[in-house]
Amino acid sequence: MKGQSRLDQIMDYLKSHNLVTVDQLVAAIEASPATIRRDLIKLDREGVISRTHGGVTLNRFIPAQPTTQEKSQRNLAEKQAIARQAASLVKAGDAVVLDAGTTTLELARQLTHLPLRVITADLHIALFLSEFKQIEVTIIGGRIDDSSQSCIGDHGRRFLRTLNPDIAFVSCNSWSLEKGITTPTEEKAGLKQDLLGNARRRVLLADSSKYGSWSLFCVSPLQSLTDIITDRHLDADACTAMDGQAFQLMLTI
Repeated sequence: MKGQSRLDQIMDYLKSHNLVTVDQLVAAIEASPATIRRDLIKLDREGVISRTHGGVTLNRFIPAQPTTQEKSQRNLAEKQAIARQAASLVKAGDAVVLDAGTTTLELARQLTHLPLRVITADLHIALFLSEFKQIEVTIIGGRIDDSSQSCIGDHGRRFLRTLNPDIAFVSCNSWSLEKGITTPTEEKAGLKQDLLGNARRRVLLADSSKYGSWSLFCVSPLQSLTDIITDRHLDADACTAMDGQAFQLMLTI
């Protein structure tokens, strides 16, 4: 089994169990104890889990942002489904702001047939879309964050404040109805706030594995959004809690 697929299985198992042992994971994942221990060390370093004498538990506080490489293969099918749903909101001629992230990169791949103006902080997205002549691409500029290969800082924030886009798509590593969209750094929080600020439609793209997690800095309460697109694995209680909120919740099929 590929390493990333195994990590996803471990995460799925932890989401449905409060505290698990290495032996339980060995039986559930069908991998050797040594392999499971190596995976747990990796997840522990990323801040995703907490290891105790009694076993392992999911850490819902995200202290630091994982790198683009680390995120690229996590929940890929869910991200692609979210991207397809998000693409249905975009029409020819729109001015679209795309946040940095692996889910928004999947969205960019769904938009190549449309004439658009796209503004992004993400170097990967900008380079990819620049190959398509009908898409005018603008990158916000500023200092490059080496973990996400995206622009951060006041230069980009000032530029984003001048825009009035038709639709802005924001991504995140953690979100919940109680704490909203959160991020590990103040700099990222400010950038995402300005990215959403003047958009006519403000859409969160986030897979269900990130729900219920939080980081130190709040970007926005969910109620300030117009739409949330996530996958169909979102917990039923969370879906019920979001019913009747100001935003539209869309689950992929």
